[in-house]
Amino acid sequence: MTKYKKEIGAWGESVAADWLAERGYQIVARNARTPYGEIDIIAQLGDVTIFVEVKTLTSSREFFPEKNITRTKQQHMLNSAQSYAAEHEIDHFQIDAVAVEGKPGANPIITHFENVV
Repeated sequence: MTKYKKEIGAWGESVAADWLAERGYQIVARNARTPYGEIDIIAQLGDVTIFVEVKTLTSSREFFPEKNITRTKQQHMLNSAQSYAAEHEIDHFQIDAVAVEGKPGANPIITHFENVV
């Protein structure tokens, strides 16, 4: 992954975390590592833990984040969430995705997809 893509990805994750926090989600962790990979954001809303995959793109041309969450990606997300939940004794969780369109210095467009897995 190029340095630019890493920077855009990190920016998108920060935007998504801020957006969720503004809507009452408590951000518990970011970039949490599991044996199955990384979870971009872990948030709490009431008694439910939300595992969030963030997809960031700088242009809306043919950007369909739901298409980027393939069956393989869904399984990866589920395995990561289940591993984290077991390690931290979490009973109630869901897996969401947040799409961030834009780039630093501009107002991003954010779309929240709930229960993607």
